[in-house]
Amino acid sequence: MRQTKTGRADRHLSAEKTEAILEGGMQEFLAHGYAATSMDRVAIAAKVSKATVYNHFQDKESLFNALIQRLVEHKFSAIFDGSDARLLQTDPQDVLKEFANRALNVGMQEPQFLNFMRVILGESGRFPELARAFVRNIEQTAFRGLCEYFTHCPQLNLADPEATARIFIGAIVHFLIVQEMLHGKDILPMERDRLIETLVNMIVINPAETL
Repeated sequence: MRQTKTGRADRHLSAEKTEAILEGGMQEFLAHGYAATSMDRVAIAAKVSKATVYNHFQDKESLFNALIQRLVEHKFSAIFDGSDARLLQTDPQDVLKEFANRALNVGMQEPQFLNFMRVILGESGRFPELARAFVRNIEQTAFRGLCEYFTHCPQLNLADPEATARIFIGAIVHFLIVQEMLHGKDILPMERDRLIETLVNMIVINPAETL
């Protein structure tokens, strides 16, 4: 089965083991948190040797960072591409509503993503580098794309596209944290459509007055 002529089989096996380790790591981090998870636990969950885990990831932090990168890229890179020329010819209300709905769907319909965010927030006091890694990856995907769109959209005339992008994403993140992560639906009820409609109108209807 291991055909080493071209190295394809070796690469395939390595990719399979990497995926198994990532899945095992996710399982353990969600079950026990960052501090209580060990590379031994990950190896057992992934059904590989501890040496194999260390061959793929230098330490627990690098494994956690890889999970952050994979999760964010997988969930957010498909949400928005601010460099897509077709978006610039589309009604900004439609573009921003679609962006907001996709972002909220990731948080509200993907329990694994939400639970992983709980781990990051819960451990960020003792391990601030985890939160920083998450923020860096978010900045490189969803935020950067939205900022680029706000900068180049001919139908908007924003005084500060970067700040507007932060406000837009910040409102969505706040909604997810309060409604889903902090179980605030009954205390601070808010329909997502109402939030999105108001948020988009603040930017699109009078863009020059947004900031």
